[in-house]
Amino acid sequence: MSITPPRDPSRLGERTRLVHAGRDPSAQHGFVNTPIYRGSTVLFPSYDDLQHRRAEYTYGTAGTPTIRALEAAWTELSGAAGTVLTPSGLAAVTVGLLACLKAGDHLLVTDSAYRPTRVFCDGFLARFGVETTYYDPLVGAGLADLMRENTTAVLTEAPGSQSFEMQDIPAIAAAAHARGAAVLMDNTWATPLLFSAHERGVDIVIEAGTKYLSGGSDLLLGLTSANARYWPALRRTFDQFAMCAGAEDVFLALRGLRTMSLRLREHERQGLAMAEWLRDRPEVARVLHPALPEDPGHAIWKRDFKGASGLFSVVLNPVPEAAVAAMLDGLELFGMGFSWGGFESLVIPFDCKPYRTATAWAPGGPGLRFQIGLEDLDDLKRDLDAGFARLRAAG
Repeated sequence: MSITPPRDPSRLGERTRLVHAGRDPSAQHGFVNTPIYRGSTVLFPSYDDLQHRRAEYTYGTAGTPTIRALEAAWTELSGAAGTVLTPSGLAAVTVGLLACLKAGDHLLVTDSAYRPTRVFCDGFLARFGVETTYYDPLVGAGLADLMRENTTAVLTEAPGSQSFEMQDIPAIAAAAHARGAAVLMDNTWATPLLFSAHERGVDIVIEAGTKYLSGGSDLLLGLTSANARYWPALRRTFDQFAMCAGAEDVFLALRGLRTMSLRLREHERQGLAMAEWLRDRPEVARVLHPALPEDPGHAIWKRDFKGASGLFSVVLNPVPEAAVAAMLDGLELFGMGFSWGGFESLVIPFDCKPYRTATAWAPGGPGLRFQIGLEDLDDLKRDLDAGFARLRAAG
């Protein structure tokens, strides 16, 4: 019996699309999942086929059935013209930027961007003659005043990394497009399930599949998708670098894709509950979470987003660094690590002040970023409650 995927995905619900996107069991002898294809060499049946590259697959760097399955699924999910897979989220950022920049160009980047992105812009791009200007993430349509004749691209991220400012993406896109610039967005926090970046005017969308697509903290992967206008340049740039993702990581990402909606909604529920609990703690000055009604970016989040993930930050009331260390060092359930999006809860201290250039970061107290995992909420609260007791004792 032949088992074929649905032919009209647009009529299907989100969860159904995730289960079926990129799968064709009829091409895999009926097996549900596309297997791991590892390899570099692809054999051609004849001299003529080799000379004219007449084959679906030509070499390992050009793609495999495993890679094509995830590319096709993500393209469908994000509403893009095409997707490329890279070995990390940062690699996804770099290939997106290099697809639309050249020497002599000017780049605008939100001041709240992922810090490794800033390092790439200030280091690699600067060495090759691209000037980067950082802008206030709250600029909105005012971005038009920052555009120059040679401004070729605008890189956004919403909400902001660590500090969680919300950006008005449609207004920024309109201002950039009016001057012919490309709009790129790091959409890792929301994924295409919670924010339809291409529909909101973004040309190139960047995701770290390492996070919620994986769900298991066990792989590194980036996904960069583009609309029809920028897809040829993105694919050409990717092919020139041969920046390939690992076969096993792609396979694990395909597996994670099937349950991403369920996991993301649970992260949202758990994260919001923990944010509300932390908001009422006497040790916490404020919670940075756009889904909270009192958050400055809540109106934009409610207008443009379909939900929230499990990542947010808090600002503590002023305490010595030793008190923060005492709190974090004794935690039993919250690990300290720089990633997020997995099944486990994490926390890291942060301070944006050393690298902000367009805006001032002066929250009035230490910052903590939380990733809320899938543990029982009561257990997480008890762990943090004990941590706050240590913080008070040390402070």
